[in-house]
Amino acid sequence: MGHRLTQIATRTGDDGTTGLGDNTRTSKNSLRVHAMGDVDELNSSLGVLLCEDMPVAVRTLLVEIQHQLFNLGGELSIPGFELLKPEAVLALDQALAEYNEALPRLQEFILPAGTRAASLAHVCRTVARRSERDVVALEAQEALKDTPRHYLNRLSDLLFVLARVLNRHRSDGTVGDDVYWKSERMAQSASEA
Repeated sequence: MGHRLTQIATRTGDDGTTGLGDNTRTSKNSLRVHAMGDVDELNSSLGVLLCEDMPVAVRTLLVEIQHQLFNLGGELSIPGFELLKPEAVLALDQALAEYNEALPRLQEFILPAGTRAASLAHVCRTVARRSERDVVALEAQEALKDTPRHYLNRLSDLLFVLARVLNRHRSDGTVGDDVYWKSERMAQSASEA
């Protein structure tokens, strides 16, 4: 990895460029910088989500994801470098299977709503999708490993599932539910049946 920052305001970016971890400079509007920024935003959004009440196991998982996203950001900041390992994707697959198994099967579409924690998880999910789109766009121009794309794709799925978990979690011991979309077409079909 590059040098650790000891001075934050360097003024070297005043010309619209930023330094990468390999000591090269690139435009702050480059696809690489967009991808790095969205991964950073996702990590920061997870930090806000972690301020909420949630099961200890979910909290532990999200903290580990923050560390992996930091690895992903580091990988994006150093062209050709690998920090995010395929095992990180497997860990998401395992968590996804575990948490999804415990949830009731979805019968309808759900809204990105419910508890504050669940709603924040949905915001994180959408930022993960944007991050994934930026990584795919960068990948169309530069060679990247598959792991960053796989990780973000799986993470957005996991955040959807965790939002459902968080909608059911109540500190008073009661169990909540998702907020279901009220489709006029589906309601009409049900009333005609």
